[in-house]
Amino acid sequence: MPQEDILAVKRDKLKTLQEEGRDPFQITKYDVTHHAQEIKDSFETLEGKTVRVAGRMMFKRKMGKASFCNCMDRTGKIQIYVARDSVGEAAYDDFKKYMDVGDIIGVEGEVFRTQTGEISIHAMKLTLLTKELKPLPEKFHGLTDTDIRYRQRYVDLIMNEDVKDTFIKRSQVIKEIRNFLDGRDFIEVETPMLVSNAGGAAARPFETHYNALDEDVKLRISLELYLKRLIVGGLERVYEIGRVFRNEGVDTRHNPEFTLMELYQAYTDYYGMMELTESMFRYLAEKVCGSTKFTYNGIEIDFGKPFEKITMNDCIKKYAGIDFDEVKTDEEAKALAKEHNLEFEDYHKKGDIINLFFEEYCEKNLIQPTFVMDHPLAISPLTKKKPEDPEKVERFELFINTWEMCNAYSELNDPIDQRERFAAQDALVAAGDEEANHTDEDFLTALEIGMPPTGGIGYGIDRLVMLLTDSPSIRDVLLFPTLKSLS
Repeated sequence: MPQEDILAVKRDKLKTLQEEGRDPFQITKYDVTHHAQEIKDSFETLEGKTVRVAGRMMFKRKMGKASFCNCMDRTGKIQIYVARDSVGEAAYDDFKKYMDVGDIIGVEGEVFRTQTGEISIHAMKLTLLTKELKPLPEKFHGLTDTDIRYRQRYVDLIMNEDVKDTFIKRSQVIKEIRNFLDGRDFIEVETPMLVSNAGGAAARPFETHYNALDEDVKLRISLELYLKRLIVGGLERVYEIGRVFRNEGVDTRHNPEFTLMELYQAYTDYYGMMELTESMFRYLAEKVCGSTKFTYNGIEIDFGKPFEKITMNDCIKKYAGIDFDEVKTDEEAKALAKEHNLEFEDYHKKGDIINLFFEEYCEKNLIQPTFVMDHPLAISPLTKKKPEDPEKVERFELFINTWEMCNAYSELNDPIDQRERFAAQDALVAAGDEEANHTDEDFLTALEIGMPPTGGIGYGIDRLVMLLTDSPSIRDVLLFPTLKSLS
């Protein structure tokens, strides 16, 4: 039947029901007593008892005096047996004539097991709760077009049960992160999304105008600087899970708006952040995946073993054969970049070149959890220097499956040093680096009030969910990813 005829038939059915005073859209509630999976799990105690379920009909087989359908709720599907003698002749005729696959129904009936062994509900009463007016995709082919799946996530969730499972796991990940941090006496806070100075990361911000104050403002790119203000204020252990916004490209691991978690703990350093991260990731794997071992894209990832630790320079030495501890000047570093066909900007320093070598030669080899430590000062404007080697900082990034999963520091709390670092960042902005930080005077004031020694870290929640759900793209773990408008 042509699509337009199908739509017309559905609307005609609704019109008839409305004319008869049986408009399903006038029903305001339905008292649900059980869900599909609960009935299956507790069959021994529920057999023969009356239950009320509600959900979307995803299958219907009409026969003579008895028919079958199913009802899909948030926990799964359960079969419904509809017999004329049980529901009554008029109700049975209504079921066959007016209730279609895709409609949302309420079912009251007794729990039983069919002769084939399937746990089902013997319907005593059926209620049409919502009439579907646009048909779902054909069930055997489902919804496979990725662009439509992302644009019409509501249909994707109906047709693809594994998609629903992914987002249930995403919620579980965030819940368990909170449970873990609550157990370590952290408090959850909220900080501004609209800011005058979008700092704390190397990224280009989105900009907008605040009419009431007649001021240009930016959407935050990080949570860092406000959370550190709270450490100054004495809260000692704080974290925030929230959206941040970066005006950059879209690929399988990047979306312009994404979920970031940052936490800060007074009186610890980046080694403290390593211990916390390793413990939390192991805890999450056990809670969400049921084991410290899980598979991503066919590769087993093991969170049960101690995470490897390696310095950035040693990692480059291992995979590129270059020892940057022996490279003394920016010019030497740039010469090495040219030899290896790595593109760089005129304003780049030795530290930037080190980072380019790391990205080119090392990241692709870091599959199992690896803490890469002691980054160059030039690429770490908010981090404490290593006392024994002031060209490096007390920083690490955790890599898993070649991805950067988090970024952590022993936080810089010297306001004089921080002002000098900001000045260097301002110079980079002037030289054309659109992702450099700007001086934040209020943050410097907070540091002058005094921030204790502090460890801090930021986690990309979306990448973590990708890893724990074996999802190939960040769009698969964002309910509504950023897409180019169709208009």
